[in-house]
Amino acid sequence: MDIVIDLTSIYDFFALPADQQMLIFLWRVGWIPIAIMFLVGFVMSWKYWRQDLYTRTLKYTLLAVDIPKANDQSLRAVENLFSYLGGAHDPNDLIEKYWIGKYQLCFSFEIVSIEGYIQYIVNTPTPYRDLLETAIYSQYPDAEITEVEDYTDQFPTKYPDDEYDIWGGEMILQKDEVYPILTYKNFEHQMGVPEKQFKDPMAVLMDAFASMKKGEHLWYQILVYPTDVNKLEEKGRKEISKILKEKSSSGGGLSGGILGEIGSIFSGILYELTGQAMGGSATKEDKRDEALKMMNLKPKEKKQVEAIQQKIGKQVFETKIRFIYVAKKEVMNKPKATWGFIGFMKQFLDVDLNGLKPDMKITITTAHYLFVDWRKAERKSKLMYAYKRRSGTRGRKRFMLNTEELATIWHVPIEAVVRAPLIQKSPGRKSEPPMSLPLTEDMVDDGIFGTPTEGSEDIFGGPNTENESKKTLAAEETQDSSRDQSIDFDLKEEEKKKGEPPANLPFV
Repeated sequence: MDIVIDLTSIYDFFALPADQQMLIFLWRVGWIPIAIMFLVGFVMSWKYWRQDLYTRTLKYTLLAVDIPKANDQSLRAVENLFSYLGGAHDPNDLIEKYWIGKYQLCFSFEIVSIEGYIQYIVNTPTPYRDLLETAIYSQYPDAEITEVEDYTDQFPTKYPDDEYDIWGGEMILQKDEVYPILTYKNFEHQMGVPEKQFKDPMAVLMDAFASMKKGEHLWYQILVYPTDVNKLEEKGRKEISKILKEKSSSGGGLSGGILGEIGSIFSGILYELTGQAMGGSATKEDKRDEALKMMNLKPKEKKQVEAIQQKIGKQVFETKIRFIYVAKKEVMNKPKATWGFIGFMKQFLDVDLNGLKPDMKITITTAHYLFVDWRKAERKSKLMYAYKRRSGTRGRKRFMLNTEELATIWHVPIEAVVRAPLIQKSPGRKSEPPMSLPLTEDMVDDGIFGTPTEGSEDIFGGPNTENESKKTLAAEETQDSSRDQSIDFDLKEEEKKKGEPPANLPFV
């Protein structure tokens, strides 16, 4: 039996003019990708609309955190703090995601300098306030946590402004997020006394913050989103396989998608029945090959593999970093603030691994060539709006940092290493004095002959000149003592005022 294929319709189609071919193609097939595109757009618009409605129901609390004086807690305490906050991870099902509009809430860890006064602040969703306070008190039992009003409310959102100007942007990673930045362990050395062996990278930031003068403000914000621990692990393992030049077990296209999924299903069934995974006999050989590959790596590649494994071995968070320098126009000194902050971030650069850099393309408030003033004003307004809203969607895409990296770029300075006189600290625990403590005591010494009375004569019959001289001397000593106490009081008042928050700090 002969099979005859009629290609007449195809020949007739290609014989038509190009415009008619296009119309026929769009009518029969071309509408499918257009419909898919519109469907995706509708779903995304619906999702954002529901999320916006959900956002309006949320309440946030702004907390000022004061760590006790003589803080000697290591940065492991801050790591533990972030790890504990990982419990706020709340995966949503389809109904919660697309109907209720729920999404993963975040914490905003901030350090602000208000005219040289430095304050650590955390913005938390109100339902997570107890979780956050527990995390802080577990590592810093003597810390003081106070609810305050938003310090950003007194500044304009729309620019240009007649009184204020700003400069800032977001910090992004220089390489893929699987590569770590330098962490606090890289700032430790074995020289010197133990309390001086750690060179705290926060020292330069505290110096820049303390240099702010009247009318100047410098803000530093880190948004932290708890996420799935395994979200970065798979990506990291793929990057390690790429460095080791391993062949991918899952191919691209159809075989890597549908067929690969089918293969994993059969592998799971086989494991449930026999207790042995497919390809289990080659495990020892694979380990031997991996060891040989590690030995043949270049020093840079070996360093990268080890660093990636260390990063994905800890809990990770989706992160976004912003900074803003806002000041009155007559006192604005952009190089002092912005270069100091960027220099602080440059400390965490490892050329072989990763580092942080300012996002010059999208969010940094600068522009060149065309419509410069208008583009600068737009970026400034968008940046200030995103900062005030603690938005995780505006600006650049979020990236992954683990607890060790977060503790490195946000922590309370160790006082033995960093001296920041204007940083707000809690006074520590306060207690009443014991009841048996003698507060005052009257010491009376009458001598052998007793104390001469006023106006009496001495033993030689003359007037009591000794008594008069004693009175004069006592009066002079009293005046000197009063003067010294006045000077000491003035000095104490001055020191007290120097460590006090400014009057415009908005406390609740």
